[in-house]
Amino acid sequence: MASTLDFEAPLARLQEEITRLRDEADGGNAEAAGKVAALAQRLEQEMVELYTGLTPWQKVQVARHPERPYALDYLRWACTDFVELHGDRRFGDDAAIVGGPALLDGRAVMVVGHQKGRGTRDNVQRNFGMAHPEGFRKAQRLFLLAESLALPVLTLVDTPGASVSVADEERGQAESIAGAIAVLAGLRVPVVAVVIGEGGSGGALAIAVADCVLMLEHAVYSVASPEAAAAILWRSAIHAPEAAAAMGITAQELLQGGVIDGIIPEPPGGAHRDHGAAALALRERVVAELDALLVLPPEELLARRYEKYRHLGPFTVASSP
Repeated sequence: MASTLDFEAPLARLQEEITRLRDEADGGNAEAAGKVAALAQRLEQEMVELYTGLTPWQKVQVARHPERPYALDYLRWACTDFVELHGDRRFGDDAAIVGGPALLDGRAVMVVGHQKGRGTRDNVQRNFGMAHPEGFRKAQRLFLLAESLALPVLTLVDTPGASVSVADEERGQAESIAGAIAVLAGLRVPVVAVVIGEGGSGGALAIAVADCVLMLEHAVYSVASPEAAAAILWRSAIHAPEAAAAMGITAQELLQGGVIDGIIPEPPGGAHRDHGAAALALRERVVAELDALLVLPPEELLARRYEKYRHLGPFTVASSP
């Protein structure tokens, strides 16, 4: 079983009981063998029920699960012939952003995504998926390369936010994010973005301005983390669950609000339990969206993209008393 989250304790107890009975069955206990199938069915049913009713804060925990598939995992399962390209041609190579051409269901695409690390050393190298300015400039380079080669773009969003050190600001963090947004807004090839885990603030938006924005079922997408919002509103991060509930950060809320265009279902118990099934679902949905977008001429693609973001987030201004 994957690493257990706090709210998964009942599932963990069931799994431990199944493991114990299987050991007894292997030792020749026929009665134990007969109980395993029933308990396994109960575990699956309770897992589905639990994950159907997750709170926004629980979804944040799932989106951050350390065993959740990251961009390179999806590339490994959903694509073939991926060739990673490095560097921004100005300063250096940022391991928090990965990208390059690949084949998706036999079609050539340019894939760009955030990449978190597995373990402490890898996370330090990849800065926990928080890109530096050179990462966003590398993304811009790959977006423009895709346009020159007439390749559609697929982005995989998974970051707590952009890196925020003084050195990042000195190297033009805000400009690099704005530049990536501007490049995507004017790109003359189809762009599909998928939030696969955390979609945090400008670091996420920098690679998420797309013709079609999708989210995995238990991903989250927000202007700030619940902890940051709680620190601002309540002066304490312990109110993060309340902030998560108030911010409308889940895929279901964002679809209802018209911020995203669709939700990709996850395997029972979350994508971290079955990387292959999660990647297959992502590939099928992205291929379907690209099929619809690739028939559009560039002028219509740009016009639709402009209208999409021009009318995103309608609001009314209250009249003066």
